Amino acid sequence: MKSPNERRRFVLRAAAGFAALVTAGCERLSRSEWFPKVLAVGESLSSGAQHLISPRKSMAQEFSEADLSPQFRSNGTSMPNDPGYQALAANAFAGWALQVDGLVANPLKLTLAELRTMPARTQITRHDCVEGWSAIGKWTGVPLHEVLALAKPQPNARFAVFHCADPMEEDGSHKYYESIDMDDAYHPQTMLAYDLNGATLPVANGAPIRLRVERQLGYKMAKYVMRIELVESFAHIAGGKGGYWEDEGYEWYAGI
Repeated sequence: MKSPNERRRFVLRAAAGFAALVTAGCERLSRSEWFPKVLAVGESLSSGAQHLISPRKSMAQEFSEADLSPQFRSNGTSMPNDPGYQALAANAFAGWALQVDGLVANPLKLTLAELRTMPARTQITRHDCVEGWSAIGKWTGVPLHEVLALAKPQPNARFAVFHCADPMEEDGSHKYYESIDMDDAYHPQTMLAYDLNGATLPVANGAPIRLRVERQLGYKMAKYVMRIELVESFAHIAGGKGGYWEDEGYEWYAGI
């Protein structure tokens, strides 16, 4: 009988293969009226099956330092093509502040130094990319629930949206963003990581902070986070699907 971790690996590989098939060969279908509806049904079935295999409150597997990958690769952007971000990076992010707003009673602006004084968590987990590679890294950061406790979400807040510094278009008009629901936002392993493998998070891996939501695929773990917006729906945000890649046809819930 397969262990829970083996079952999760099976679900991951199946999801990765399906996502690769969809994004590689079905771009025109994703723009049709009927195919996104089929994907939405599939996502609901996938999410339901995932919840049967592993409840949302369960913890992702954690490892020992002996399991660390020799190198934690950078995927996607290694330096955002944004002058404002590059100026912050050149000054070790001394002028950077995380904005937390939207459906909150107490909007926040937290500097990196302030985040580092908050209660921290360290975890060694595996990062699973939809492209098929995995790496194990040691992450230290602020559990997201600690930030939410300060911001005081309003009762109608359903999602946390992470707005990033990384422009996805040459004119800078469309920046990377991602989102998770409040169940994942309050999960004890969900954090805003500022250290990787015992050192300051490198720019190539998302400095000054990146999201770690350990029970989902890598594309959910936004790098270069600048702002967290709590919302009731995605209607007013970019393509309205809850994330940059979701707007291109990826599934919104990418649990593994």
